[in-house]
Amino acid sequence: MSVPIPQRASSASADAKSWRRWWPNALGMAIVGGLSLGLYLARDHIAHLQTYGYPGVFLFSLLANASVILPMPSLVLPYVLGAVLTPWGVALAAGTGAALGELTGYLAGWSGKAVVEDTPRYRQVYAWMTRYGALTVLVLAFLPLPLMDLAGIVAGATRMPLWRFLFWCWVGKVLKMLAVAVLGAWLL
Repeated sequence: MSVPIPQRASSASADAKSWRRWWPNALGMAIVGGLSLGLYLARDHIAHLQTYGYPGVFLFSLLANASVILPMPSLVLPYVLGAVLTPWGVALAAGTGAALGELTGYLAGWSGKAVVEDTPRYRQVYAWMTRYGALTVLVLAFLPLPLMDLAGIVAGATRMPLWRFLFWCWVGKVLKMLAVAVLGAWLL
């Protein structure tokens, strides 16, 4: 009795399956990296969006929060425009743009969680997410800390439903932008 020799076609099939699992991760990370670098390089031009009122605040917040790797100042414009425009309108426009901008962190986590998996901060945010879930997203979206990028990455990596992540991120971002806009209206 002879032992069957594995056919070469099965290894080609395994290679094809491996490629199908690998390419979306690489594409997602390339998009996030390229977007972050582009936004960082264009940060001075993005600040000119303030001349467009609420849509400008929305776009500025969207772009400032879309950068995962390189930090961008996202609270300056809502602070200044809180004195010129209605703080509630500034908060809604800036908070909505900021929440949608956090989708890049979610995409980074969904496509390749190994990028930051071994850092102590990632492990801390991961522990908070597994223990408190959406409350972690809400609190980190409200606080002016760079940990929100990690929360988005963890939410994507753990496959938190996108609608749930966006809703709690939006609530936290709107509340933060409201506090900043009211502070700007009061001080300026």
